[in-house]
Amino acid sequence: MKSLLILAAALATVATSVQAQTAPSTPAPRAAADQIATKKGPLTVQPITHGSVVFSWNGKTIYVDPYGGAAAYAGLAAPDIILITDIHGDHLDPKTLAGLSVGKALMVVPQAVADKLPAEYKAQVRILGNGQQLDTLGLQVSAIPMYNLPEAPDAPHTKGRGNGYVLNLGGKNVYLSGDTEDIAEMRALKGIDVAFVCMNLPYTMDVQQAAQGVLAFKPGIVYPYHYRGQNGLSDVDGFKKTVNTANKKIDVRLRNWYPAAQ
Repeated sequence: MKSLLILAAALATVATSVQAQTAPSTPAPRAAADQIATKKGPLTVQPITHGSVVFSWNGKTIYVDPYGGAAAYAGLAAPDIILITDIHGDHLDPKTLAGLSVGKALMVVPQAVADKLPAEYKAQVRILGNGQQLDTLGLQVSAIPMYNLPEAPDAPHTKGRGNGYVLNLGGKNVYLSGDTEDIAEMRALKGIDVAFVCMNLPYTMDVQQAAQGVLAFKPGIVYPYHYRGQNGLSDVDGFKKTVNTANKKIDVRLRNWYPAAQ
C-alpha cells in the first residue's frame, strides 16, 4: 500500500509539471489600446513599452522597435511591417525578434540597423535613409532625421544614422520621433495627426524641450513615450501641463509605457 501511495504521488507530481509546462503563458500587462478613425477604418494604437508600439490598421499590423521580450506581444497579430529606428538595444533587440513570428514581415530600417541585423533577416530588409519614403501594403513610410544637439561625432545619436518615421495610414499622418532632440526637422513637420515623442535625459530631450518641439509642429494628438532615463521616469504630467497651457487643442495622451515598474 505504501508503495502504491508513493507511486500515485509521483505520478501527480509529473502531471502537475506537464501542465505547468504546457499551460499558455500569461500575456504581459500593458496599457489599454486606443482607436483613432482614418479613411480606411480604425487605427489601433497599442502601447508596449518604452519606444515600442504596435499599430493595427486596414488588416495590417506594424511593430515599431520591438523590444522587451516576446511575452510583451502575446496575443497580438504577427507583424506585416517592422520599423526599427536605431542600433541601440532598446530599438534593435535581436532577442525579442527571435521570439516573435516575423517570417512574413517587411523590416524597414536605416543602413546602420541593416548592418547589425542577424543574417537570417537580410532578405526581409528594406533600407530607408533620412528623406526617403516607401509605399507598401497600402501605406506610406517616410524616414525623418533623428539626432542629438549640438551635433557631435561622439553624440549618442548622430545625424543620418537613425530614422524617425512618418506613416500615412488612411489619410492620417503618424510621427514616431525615435531618439531625437528638439531638431529643426521635427519643428518643421506639417499636418501631423498623431505623434509619439521621446523625452529621456541624457539620451534625448528633457520635458521642456519636448514640449516646445510639440508646440512648434502642433500635432492633433501626442503620446509621450520613451520617457525612462537615468533618473527614472520623466515628468509626463509636467509635459502635458506645459503643452496644454500654451495650446489646449493638442490632445496629450498619457499612457503607462512601463507597467512592470508599477
